[in-house]
Amino acid sequence: MPPSSPPLFASRGTTDEIESGSLFTPKFGADGLLPAIVTDRSSGEVLMLAWMNAEALALTVDTGLAHFWTRSRGRIWKKGEDSGNTLRVIEIRTDCDQDALVLQVEVGGAGVACHTGRRSCFYRALRPEQSGGCPGGIALAPIA
Repeated sequence: MPPSSPPLFASRGTTDEIESGSLFTPKFGADGLLPAIVTDRSSGEVLMLAWMNAEALALTVDTGLAHFWTRSRGRIWKKGEDSGNTLRVIEIRTDCDQDALVLQVEVGGAGVACHTGRRSCFYRALRPEQSGGCPGGIALAPIA
């Protein structure tokens, strides 16, 4: 039987170690996933929100290219593997309790992050004040 591989990340410590320590100890949800907000390194623009499991996070750290867990396909996904719109990771930040990440990236290829061909997945805003024509719903409007 081959030896078991070491854990990808350190075990969680005390609250003080997690919030103030110098060791990355991510807290994945019950589903094994961690939310990752992706922003443009230069502009700070929010480009997308994706999910990472431990393997996707380790691949991202090891390769410098963003990898995610695609819930719809149930597999690891290297962003841009089909489109060429890769995300080169410049920095990864974690929040205070290490259960969410922000990836600061440079977008490759055509410079778009959204599968729709738009720069950002966040291209519409809720407009409750314009919802008169949307019975039972809230209007959406494109962001200029």
